[in-house]
Amino acid sequence: MPGIVIVGVQWGDEGKGKATDLLGDRIDWVVKFNGGNNAGHTVVIGDEKYALHLLPSGILSPGVTPVIGNGVVVDLGVLFYELDHLIERGVDVSRLRVSGNAHVIPEYNRALDQVTERFLGKRRIGTTGRGIGPTYADKMTRVGIRIQDLFDERILRQKIEGALVQKNELLVKMYNRRAFTVDEIAENLLSYADRLRPMVGDTALELHRALEAGENVVFEAGQATMLDIDHGTYPYVTSSSATAGGVATGSGVSVRHIDRLIGIQKAYITRVGSGPFPTELFDADGEKLRERGGEFGTTTGRPRRTGWFDSVIARYASRVNGLTDYVMTKLDVLSTFETIPVCVAYEIDGERVDEMPMSQSDFHHATPIYEHFPGWQDDISGIRDFSELPANAQTYVREIEALSGTRISAIGTGPARDHIIELHDLLGAN
Repeated sequence: MPGIVIVGVQWGDEGKGKATDLLGDRIDWVVKFNGGNNAGHTVVIGDEKYALHLLPSGILSPGVTPVIGNGVVVDLGVLFYELDHLIERGVDVSRLRVSGNAHVIPEYNRALDQVTERFLGKRRIGTTGRGIGPTYADKMTRVGIRIQDLFDERILRQKIEGALVQKNELLVKMYNRRAFTVDEIAENLLSYADRLRPMVGDTALELHRALEAGENVVFEAGQATMLDIDHGTYPYVTSSSATAGGVATGSGVSVRHIDRLIGIQKAYITRVGSGPFPTELFDADGEKLRERGGEFGTTTGRPRRTGWFDSVIARYASRVNGLTDYVMTKLDVLSTFETIPVCVAYEIDGERVDEMPMSQSDFHHATPIYEHFPGWQDDISGIRDFSELPANAQTYVREIEALSGTRISAIGTGPARDHIIELHDLLGAN
């Protein structure tokens, strides 16, 4: 009953979709258990590129059942937009399952997200403005709307009416925006009900039965460890549990079913939005990483902040998630750099710190301590055998592995589906 967790271990955009795709022909289910359409996966299959924001990347693998778990917040307009675009490109989406306990993102939460971020000014978090945070807040304050509510109009209208009592006060009196009516919100949500109904079920029970039957299930995290609501760089984080610990609550599956925990990390590091970033580059090297790596957000198109690899973060993520394996992506982006610095520790107030600082203030003031490794000038794009990598590239991988504290089991050498070196079987066979 192998349950495999795939999590990002930096600030997102590490290439989790590539890892899921690597397992695609050997897995039966792929589950998204947190987040919403505030992040994206880009998967390249042959000459085709697919950008997914809400759907699990496993929807591109024939025979795999993709699941949107109860821990996800769902923008129904985005859901059906993505499904329709995949259908137009010949992708079979008929197997999609959606938890009836997942929360939906109503229009008033998108409005609140956008206006609140603007009013924060310099203190803004850097959200995507898609209503994710306010919807998770509604969930915790028990005024949220769930998928199952769309199938009982009376209950749906009662919930909308209760939520709008506060929402409209904020929008009108604090932010000088228009009020929403119960009718417009209800009509919008109900317009999706008939098409949605066949996809909805008790996905926690379905997954439990699949695991008990010995089927392979991948749990695919949205966002990443350093954006986790509890373990990330708070308050510059997402609104959900993006670490391995979120699997059980976000899917309804017991932790005893989890066998492998795979962390995805770039060979360097990036971040979108505000917040501390010790190894961030503001020079030509940073721009080179951005251009060579195509570091622009899948969801927003925003240029990503770039920096050298941070092994303090890698060790932290290994510990917090209990990782068994790492997948390193975008090693090819580092080709042509003469020297490649790697952060091995921080200096804080004149002292060396080897582990993640406890306080946000210390992390914000951390100065990276670098070790420098010789680069390589050869183009390694598409290499699939570790022995074919330049010697300096091999050394870089092994040093990162030692510094991270978890074995590297696969290495991405390009954007295509088969541009990957598999050192160890991610299903645990070796």
